[in-house]
Amino acid sequence: MKLAYLVISNLLVATTLLPFVRHQHWFFRGFDFGKVQFFFMQLAAFAMGWLMFDRSGEMVAAQALLFGCLAYNGFILFKYTSFYKPADVEVCEEHSDSVTLLSANIYQYNRDYDRFLDLVRRTRPDFVLTMESNMDWDRAMAPLEKEYPYYCKVPLENTYGMHLYSKLKMTSHQVHYFVADDLPCIEASLLTREGYHFTLFAVHPPPPSPTEEANSKERDGELLSVAKKMRKNGHTTIVVGDFNNVAWARSSVLFRRTSETVDPRMGRGLISTFHAKYWFLRFPIDQLYHTTDVFVQELKVLPDFGSDHLPLFCQFYINKHDDAQSELVEELEHGDIDEVNEMIAEGVAEQSERRAGNDFVS
Repeated sequence: MKLAYLVISNLLVATTLLPFVRHQHWFFRGFDFGKVQFFFMQLAAFAMGWLMFDRSGEMVAAQALLFGCLAYNGFILFKYTSFYKPADVEVCEEHSDSVTLLSANIYQYNRDYDRFLDLVRRTRPDFVLTMESNMDWDRAMAPLEKEYPYYCKVPLENTYGMHLYSKLKMTSHQVHYFVADDLPCIEASLLTREGYHFTLFAVHPPPPSPTEEANSKERDGELLSVAKKMRKNGHTTIVVGDFNNVAWARSSVLFRRTSETVDPRMGRGLISTFHAKYWFLRFPIDQLYHTTDVFVQELKVLPDFGSDHLPLFCQFYINKHDDAQSELVEELEHGDIDEVNEMIAEGVAEQSERRAGNDFVS
């Protein structure tokens, strides 16, 4: 019994240590996702060891390692609880009315078209982003075009299709292929009803996993390419989508530092979206980040509509007090840009034979 406990406790310690390895293989990056689950497993193991076993040398060492992991994981996760209080945001007199968005990975093989359309009708967002939407979904969502006259559609059959529908005026849009010609990223310039301009980036890079990509090179390269473009543009910007990443991963930290954006989850909760069917294996991989002149009023998940992801809903406004949230921005550290550029180059150089796209864009 004691030997089994020591083996299990050491394995739980490894789940915290392995993500520190700067290797992009899925084996190392996969442990980033389960930090919440591992935290509670470590807590249970620590309590069991404290109550059930003696204070021999190996037990003290095992308990000390587990406590260290608990302290580290707790420090990381604390920011994603309601107990954490970010800096107060000063609301200036000059700001737009509220804007709402709905972001949903609809799961390409999901056929519950009407459930999703009903969700859109009930929530009435100003713009809708779908991911994994192919030609079948393109046809099913055609009725949205009556209420959403501005749109950018990239239906693909490789599970990386994307549709953006907007009630707000879309002054321009383009589709980027930063790391691969079958991984689109939409960039759209939008105008609020009061005339506030902002840019939206819609992203959906591939995940590192045994069934998808062998490593995170394309994912990290895609996200960091967006971050660099945001930093160069310097516009009021929101980036949203299925990041296939978690906020505490190294590449997410680099993304925030490079793009100079704020994570609105901090102080609100994890807001986990995947997997929709298994609450105990749910990760916060559908994400949203914004520049400091955007203020998020509400960020939440919406009910299941048949996909493996829960939809993400956000209400925000443009707050023209440029330094209102500057304290929440993480600054680049020495060597970060070199690491970002290296990861982008590796993402572009990576070749995937697991996807097959098409050329439809509108």
